[in-house]
Amino acid sequence: MDGRAASQTITDKIPHLLAAGLGLQVLSAVTGTLDGRVAHRQLLPWGASGFRFDFRHWLRLRIGKGPAYRLLILAATLLLGPFILLERGLLGLTSQWSWSLPAAMVGVWRVRRRRVDLVYSTGGAWSAHLAGWWIKRLTGVPWIAEIHDPMIEPGKCGDFSRDERARTWLEKKICADADFVWWFTEGAYQSALRRHPHLGERGFAVLAGAEPPLIRGEHHYGDTLDIGHFGSLAAGRTLIPFLRVWSEFLREEPRPSNAIRLHIYGSTPDEGSAQALRELDLVDKVVVHGRLEHNPETGLSGREQVMQRMQACDVLLLLHGMDSVCAEYIPSKFYEYLWAHRPVFALTHLNPQFDALVEARHGYLAPATDPAAVLVQLRKLWSDWQNRTLPEPPLGPISVGEAVQTILARLSD
Repeated sequence: MDGRAASQTITDKIPHLLAAGLGLQVLSAVTGTLDGRVAHRQLLPWGASGFRFDFRHWLRLRIGKGPAYRLLILAATLLLGPFILLERGLLGLTSQWSWSLPAAMVGVWRVRRRRVDLVYSTGGAWSAHLAGWWIKRLTGVPWIAEIHDPMIEPGKCGDFSRDERARTWLEKKICADADFVWWFTEGAYQSALRRHPHLGERGFAVLAGAEPPLIRGEHHYGDTLDIGHFGSLAAGRTLIPFLRVWSEFLREEPRPSNAIRLHIYGSTPDEGSAQALRELDLVDKVVVHGRLEHNPETGLSGREQVMQRMQACDVLLLLHGMDSVCAEYIPSKFYEYLWAHRPVFALTHLNPQFDALVEARHGYLAPATDPAAVLVQLRKLWSDWQNRTLPEPPLGPISVGEAVQTILARLSD
């Protein structure tokens, strides 16, 4: 799916794997476009909730969001509604679990027909790993797993939902049966290793990286300090900590109240952020651009437009979040930010590895839970912008090619 982090992480590896001489067959959901470089088959989930989710994205990709789309989605919801309620009542799992059923069936068939020598499960949705485990158990084929986000919330004890119990069970199976498994942060790997010490050398950590931009943009100092935020916003990744400090900063001393602009790309403000914008009188200082789709006039994809806008911003705002999961994940958007060659203003939480990456590239770094520290960094940013001395990152970006090289080196040991 164009612009989705999990899809980019997978798709960007394809050219590097092909260059390494690997023959690839891809099984994916129907929510994106077919990849013409490899044998690519798209599969629909067999469960009602997963079918509705994927059908919605598949339909929007083909006919847009007009009246016909809304009518067809209403019809699908009415038709599938009873089955969705039954599925949730009986299983209580996330909608994508049922994609593992057709994926496992097709995978087993291909292995037994000697068309596949190795199974590689990757993705944010855990259904890919469940399919990989089934294929491994039924055929004995070598299986490697790439886990994007932590499957278990760090530090949580008791009161697990059925979906959380399923993910806990699946992580145990991955660590026991996968020939190799890796995570995208050292914290996530070490956490899994503590839960499953028998994992040993079969587990490791790899920084995900990102591909260089397909199109170049230019940065020019203007009349306003332009801060860009790219990506999703939600209760767990909210603008509120930044907005409160920004409001305090504007009250500190006389300065033009419109000298700073926050540009939001990829989403609209979450409910809490929207309320804070109104209460702090910042609404007119924020420009919401939303999700950038393919532009037929320029021919640029949404992703290409995003990279162009990133490179034009003075600084890029990165919100890590403020929950326990932050200790085990690094937003994939960070790697795209590095390719923009603009300084990063990062509000991080409990992740020394992430902090070190930002500091090494002369970013503006502060704990998301420490308003005083955020204010210090905002003052420094303002001073640097006024003096036209915004820092140039001294270290280069982190590429997908580096990630693939690390993975292939470990698998060949």
